[in-house]
Amino acid sequence: MSGLKPNLKIYDSHTHLNDDVFYSDVPAYLARARHFGVVEMNMIGSNELLNQRAIELAHRYQGMHAVIGWHPEDIARFDAAAEKTLLNQLEDPSVVGIGEIGLDYFNDEHSPHDDQKRIFERQLAIAKDMHLPVSIHCRDALADTYQILKSAHVDEFGGVMHSFNGDVEWMKRFLDLGMEISYSGVVTFNSAKDVQEAMLKTPLEHLLVETDAPYLTPVPYRGQQNEPGFTRFTVEKIAELREQSSVEVALATFDNASRLFLNH
Repeated sequence: MSGLKPNLKIYDSHTHLNDDVFYSDVPAYLARARHFGVVEMNMIGSNELLNQRAIELAHRYQGMHAVIGWHPEDIARFDAAAEKTLLNQLEDPSVVGIGEIGLDYFNDEHSPHDDQKRIFERQLAIAKDMHLPVSIHCRDALADTYQILKSAHVDEFGGVMHSFNGDVEWMKRFLDLGMEISYSGVVTFNSAKDVQEAMLKTPLEHLLVETDAPYLTPVPYRGQQNEPGFTRFTVEKIAELREQSSVEVALATFDNASRLFLNH
């Protein structure tokens, strides 16, 4: 692969090299990420196994950090023993946040809303006690997510709305809670007008970027498996839409992610 210009330094704030599709070949994906300028990345957990893998990767590779927690789709297995394991895992120095946690009302057959809300609230309480920022998963649940974050006083420990998919008004409401706003490859889709408009109105000092790999692949690779290196194309699309340089957007989002996850 040839060199890319300009040289960028990018922080993928939410990715899943701990997922089965990547886990056996992490060095190759890491090398590709470096080629595209992605030099820092958060490995995001969602259950006991993926949390442990996130920690293992963070120990093994420079520039990787673990963000661990229980995803709303996995909460059927979140019991007292799982919470004890999570609390032990959170003591690991490679862990820089709690996530991805939140609400998912789209695939909720095995995750009743009341259970989701209870476990979300519990993990927020842990985040507050440990003063760790949170990475929030929110699907078809903006109002309840907002209210729970507000009640938890999330501004006291910080967090990010991962792969934000709301409109400008919701973006402003979450900003007012003290949240950061992260955009994935969805912002490169011409059909995602609400997301693009919200991104344009997000102050640069509160904007993060991510892949959510292997999901949400940005243009020009949409339809293929996503990977951390492709954060570059999200950065470049955001820069194009904001009429700013990709260097400026990469630097700002890198600094924002570092401030949230690495400086607490």
